[in-house]
Amino acid sequence: MDRKGRGVGTFKAIRIDKTEAGQTVALGEFDERDLMPGDVTLRPQWSTLNYKDGLAVTGSAPVVRRFPMIAGIDAAGTVETSSHPQWKPGDNVILNGWGCGETHLGAYAQQARVNGDWLVALPRGLSAREAMAIGTAGYTAMLAVMALERAGLAPDRGPVVVTGAAGGVGSVALALLAGLGYHAVAATGRPAEAEYLKGLGAREIIERKELAGPVKPLARERFAGAIDCVGSTTLANVLSMIRYGGCVAACGLAGGMDLPASVAPFILRGVTLAGVDSVMCPQPLRRQAWQRLAESLDRAKLASMTSEIGLGQVIETGRRLLEGKVRGRIVVRIG
Repeated sequence: MDRKGRGVGTFKAIRIDKTEAGQTVALGEFDERDLMPGDVTLRPQWSTLNYKDGLAVTGSAPVVRRFPMIAGIDAAGTVETSSHPQWKPGDNVILNGWGCGETHLGAYAQQARVNGDWLVALPRGLSAREAMAIGTAGYTAMLAVMALERAGLAPDRGPVVVTGAAGGVGSVALALLAGLGYHAVAATGRPAEAEYLKGLGAREIIERKELAGPVKPLARERFAGAIDCVGSTTLANVLSMIRYGGCVAACGLAGGMDLPASVAPFILRGVTLAGVDSVMCPQPLRRQAWQRLAESLDRAKLASMTSEIGLGQVIETGRRLLEGKVRGRIVVRIG
């Protein structure tokens, strides 16, 4: 035992177990001998709380697919040991996705062992804390912006609506779009957050109910594009409102996985629906997204949308996140 009463070779982690009564989750000790194979061992310094993390720690959806599991899909930290040719001890790196917190032991821990091919070097000028203020949510937002750009959606094409705008992905998406000169429209079910959304760069704010209700095959053309974090009826309604030749980047399912839409927007208005995946995103695109975030995301806006918690607060904050009581980004202090 060490002086703090912990077993030698153990570390603190948020551990998820499965019992006959269901899933249990708690902050406790994890034995490093039970870490999964990998050629890089990290000491995470910061993590973050994403929607998927909330689902995992509350058991609200079957995110976790092996037990025991250490939760947490993101980490920014330092390489401790490495047999991977790209990484050496002392390197500062970012980990996003690749099944961490789902099928591979995750990042809400004082130690992690992963495949070195999953890592991205921390961009110059970006701190580990800032990287996790961005996290998978912000990195997904940049992938969505890049998808709109690949579809030819320039700022002069017209307004771009962001659904779930007060959430993690939505908050970063608004800041990115505003910084690039787009006319960003924030759609939210939390009108009390209007000033917050305007501060991130939203030029207009609409209520979520304008994108709810029965879906028409085609509605009035309102938006040149969209970044959708909600899915289901919201996404279907947004698609029906996109102008000719526009694009929607779909990256979330907070409203559901179904899509009660018609083919009309695609075959009558030439609308593109671009799927955005952050988990298995290829490394060249992943590195490009992180470099652009480091170069173009307004740090003052990032700070304004970020709050900080400790590892012991993750479980309760995850519950509040799913209840829609959390806005913006949350960094998790691991040390």
